Amino acid sequence: MEIGVRVAEARTEHGLTQAQLAAAIGMDRTALAKIESGTRRVTAVELLAIARELKRRMEWFVAEAPPALTSYRGARPGVAAQVIDRALDALVRDAEFVTSHCPELVAGQPNPLPRPTTMTEAEELAAVGRRLLGLQPRQPARELSRLVAGVGLLVFSLDLGDGADAGTVLLRHGGVALVNGHWRVGRRRLAVAHELGHYLVADQFSVDWRVATSEDDQGIEAALDRFARALLLPADDLRARWVEWVDRPGETMRDAAVHAAGHYGVDMATLARRLLELDLIDGSRADAIRRVRTKRADIVEKNLVVRDELAPVALPRAYEQAVLKLYRREVITSDRALDLLLGSFDRDSLPDLPPAPEAEMWEVIS
Repeated sequence: MEIGVRVAEARTEHGLTQAQLAAAIGMDRTALAKIESGTRRVTAVELLAIARELKRRMEWFVAEAPPALTSYRGARPGVAAQVIDRALDALVRDAEFVTSHCPELVAGQPNPLPRPTTMTEAEELAAVGRRLLGLQPRQPARELSRLVAGVGLLVFSLDLGDGADAGTVLLRHGGVALVNGHWRVGRRRLAVAHELGHYLVADQFSVDWRVATSEDDQGIEAALDRFARALLLPADDLRARWVEWVDRPGETMRDAAVHAAGHYGVDMATLARRLLELDLIDGSRADAIRRVRTKRADIVEKNLVVRDELAPVALPRAYEQAVLKLYRREVITSDRALDLLLGSFDRDSLPDLPPAPEAEMWEVIS
């Protein structure tokens, strides 16, 4: 019955009728209807054909969804799962499998911190977050995926098109965050910082659309937007550096903005919002900074370092290492390893395994 419900759900989300799916897999429509209603068993071969046609993995039909996702979907009856929901579902299953064999992958998860209810509390949470990431007061938060993995949050980047910015699911230990790699690097980094906020306050599940584009200063999402900006642009350091950049002989406020955005790895909208909330600029200058676009000439003339963090497909390095460790131990096959690595490797990229000992070979063929 449960498998049938999932077949019907996946077929509907894929936009196919029973007749269309049945024809695609060479099955009679009435047989498919009985499978979906739970009055007929489905064979492994049939389920494999259905899974391939509907672009789902076999386990999706036979294993329970992560509890956080089940709870979230239960609170939204009748609403079709979004692309990010389905991607998070698959990532959580993969991460829980890998961490079950390599628990050290999500070591270091902190105890849940209080949810910020004011902007002051959001700033304080950011200061705690920076300390947990091992950042010095004047150190920019670069390589965010590596930093947050140190506190048990695994960040993946996939191109989800013009959709959600990011989402997070807590695991039994640690958590998984998915960032929409469709957006530019500054927005991706801001989304990671925002998802870290959800993780630190132990939100079981979150999906975020248009992170930090609202002017609303109320609610947990606004507080976590402030947290994210404070994490990436620490107040004391930005104040000191902004004065230095603005006062450089022969340079304009545009030059200062280009220096700041490059140094902290943020987009101009985020920089302008942060400068405005720290009273370092007024509204008209904030609007001017939002319109600034960093050019190739800026990169060359100002000797900027371009870091295209989390360009899709991007996986946490520690996760990649864990998958390769399982492959070397022959806990998983090459096909399973490539599946877990989300197509970022090909077969030739996997490590060579030593040939089986002669005694083991005789056991197999005798």
